Amino acid sequence: MRYSLRQLEVFLAVARVGSVSGAGEVLAMSQSAVSGALGDLERQFGLQLFDRIGKRLRLSELGQSVRAQAVGVIDRASELEAAFEGRAVVGRLRIGATLTIGNHLVAPLMARFMREHSGAELTLAVANTEQIARQVANFDIDVGLVEGEIQDPDLEVIPWREDELVVFCAPGHPYAKKRALTDADLLAARWIVREHGSGTRQTFDRAMHGLLGELHIVLALEHTEAIRGAVVAGLGLGCVSRIALREAFDHGRRSTTAPSCPAACPTAISAGSFTFS
Repeated sequence: MRYSLRQLEVFLAVARVGSVSGAGEVLAMSQSAVSGALGDLERQFGLQLFDRIGKRLRLSELGQSVRAQAVGVIDRASELEAAFEGRAVVGRLRIGATLTIGNHLVAPLMARFMREHSGAELTLAVANTEQIARQVANFDIDVGLVEGEIQDPDLEVIPWREDELVVFCAPGHPYAKKRALTDADLLAARWIVREHGSGTRQTFDRAMHGLLGELHIVLALEHTEAIRGAVVAGLGLGCVSRIALREAFDHGRRSTTAPSCPAACPTAISAGSFTFS
């Protein structure tokens, strides 16, 4: 065999952190040892796994194509080592989820998985769609549950459930008693929405594309709870996932949906659009 497991570990560590010095810290190796192992691997096969950009290393096209296979080899080697030592192999699953999913949907899924796979080790990272997609692509997590659309040929995207965005307001808001909202109503309103990079904001912007440039967006917040609080305080209209609002209504919080404004749209499933009267 013309490569060693240590060389693969070095390759993957450098790919993950983007530098020889950083990989050395992760692997408890000197910078020269990491550089030597990586250089030996590249020379043995006459290839270049990284493009050097200043002090940073970025995976070359070839490096990107073999990364998943290297991860598989290291995982299988760890399982074999555990078998030699007579240890049970406990699986590890690193999950990423967007805020709405992480706060409202993922806990029951994790609990069921742990019941069905006793001893499994699960971790959860919560971020917006853009960040979760990047973590999956970088092999920092194993699977991501997201709300927004992803256009990345290196990632496999599988629809798993539907949701819808709803426009909502405080009970005392003038729109609370309206049966329908016109374009003029939407343009006259003050809006509190999610930040750029989130699936909710992606869908909102696409749905409002004809009016987006003229909408009065007063706040862009990272958390649905903060948006609900701002709406309840009378700062304007909000637009979030129905799933995220359901819990608030179940607990009797003082906010109300504008009944004519729900828009059938997907959460990490397919394209959709708002329809307003």
